[in-house]
Amino acid sequence: MKASNTSRALIIAIALSSGVLAVTGCSVARNQQSVGSYMDDSGITTAVKAKFAEDKTVAATSISVETMKGVVQLSGFAKSQAEKDRAESITRNTKGVMGVRNSIVVRP
Repeated sequence: MKASNTSRALIIAIALSSGVLAVTGCSVARNQQSVGSYMDDSGITTAVKAKFAEDKTVAATSISVETMKGVVQLSGFAKSQAEKDRAESITRNTKGVMGVRNSIVVRP
């Protein structure tokens, strides 16, 4: 009897959660980033975005956040230099951030 798609998905989920694929040297992106590093970067990105959403001076929807090996790339648009600077400050003060590249463009 063939396993249903749901059963297959469950088997894959169990294999992933048990660490079968999370072996050192396993790459998840074209930049050959390890699974652990990718997960850390995802957490950093999420934390930065959450802090932006909480801050009244930063337009969270106008700023893109991407993280690679602890270095956060900020891009998008800010209404003022103060907003751009605040976004960078929030990012720098987020746990796990190794560096910040601020490519936000000020566009009033």
